[in-house]
Amino acid sequence: MTVSCKNILSITFSLVLLASCSQSKNKQVSSTPDLGKPFNPAQYSTYDPKKADKQIDAFMKHLHQVSGFNGNVLVAKKGKIIYENSFGWADYPRLDSLHINSKFQLASVTKTITSTAILQLMERGKLKLNQDVRDFFPNFPYEGVTIRLLLTHRSGMMNYVYFVDDVYRAEHRDQRKGITNQQTMDMIAQYKPAPFNKPDKRFLYNNSNFMVLGSIVEKVSGMSYAQYVKENIFDPAGMKNTAAYSKAVYDKIPTNVLGHDRNSWKYSVAPNFLDGPLGAYGVYSTVGDLFLFDRALRAGYLLKPATQDSAYTDRNPMIRGHFNYGYGWRLFEAPGQKVVYHTGWWHGFRHIFLRDMKNDVTIVLLGNMVNGSLLHLDDLFKMTGMPVVRKSAYTGNGGVEEDQ
Repeated sequence: MTVSCKNILSITFSLVLLASCSQSKNKQVSSTPDLGKPFNPAQYSTYDPKKADKQIDAFMKHLHQVSGFNGNVLVAKKGKIIYENSFGWADYPRLDSLHINSKFQLASVTKTITSTAILQLMERGKLKLNQDVRDFFPNFPYEGVTIRLLLTHRSGMMNYVYFVDDVYRAEHRDQRKGITNQQTMDMIAQYKPAPFNKPDKRFLYNNSNFMVLGSIVEKVSGMSYAQYVKENIFDPAGMKNTAAYSKAVYDKIPTNVLGHDRNSWKYSVAPNFLDGPLGAYGVYSTVGDLFLFDRALRAGYLLKPATQDSAYTDRNPMIRGHFNYGYGWRLFEAPGQKVVYHTGWWHGFRHIFLRDMKNDVTIVLLGNMVNGSLLHLDDLFKMTGMPVVRKSAYTGNGGVEEDQ
């Protein structure tokens, strides 16, 4: 049977088109859309309030006035800030107002910084993710706890915050001075508190994991955690208003933003000795600097693309069909969609930092009044084209502890 050249060309074109469609359908959402472009922090800091997105402005004013949001917000699309603003008080007892460069204690959003530091050290050959904690701290009392299990909240450890607080209260220790990472590790080695479960048994969100990771950063780098993240993350990304502050170093943390708890101005929360260890908490930053962090990561400037993608990979069973945890990042996934994000809740601060990988949308909300205002963001997500990132918006079994 003879096939004409015209038919051969037609068949070939169809096969190429089919392959192209198949590749397009299966294409992964890129975590580094700006890869290869020079990273210039200054280009991401320009914003004209006169050109603020009016729809987002109306939404945020309603969130402030009706839902009680008190804090700062930044929304960006494809590398350009389309809205930023401040709402309310930095320190209600002194009637100090927030401004756009107010530094907030990032609470558990700090974990995204810590995971970046750990993955940098891995890239530089200073550690391996399958290494045991005992390789760095020989008197660590738990067997089989690896760096990878810490990054994914699968270590089974107890919560060091409650453990340390109980010891300090029982032994009437001086709570005026913050406890260091090394002192916390020494206390764990001395008292050997019982773990919650065996390593790698299940996902259990726990601040001990990232306190230990912060301690490993110090051990491996030979620097304090604060110095390492400044020199290797904040300075390269142009994050001039960001620093890690430990109560073990500072008698008074150098920020004018005070946390307020229980949805009441009566309950202002001053940093205490539990604000000493770094890694789970302890980074102070602004909405603008977190946007720079987002852009530096997207540009592949802080981590190699393959390493960054590994941080955004599911490491636990899926929750409600959409939610998971990678290496220091919470994940939302749907067909063709991926949002990497983290929440934070600690000492009167409540935050959410979201990065839509497909649509290149960044949303940062930093608050210093703990209430339910951040549970009312569905319309904001829809305005920006981001999926609704709220667990209770989806059906299915399973749950997860809130950030502490």
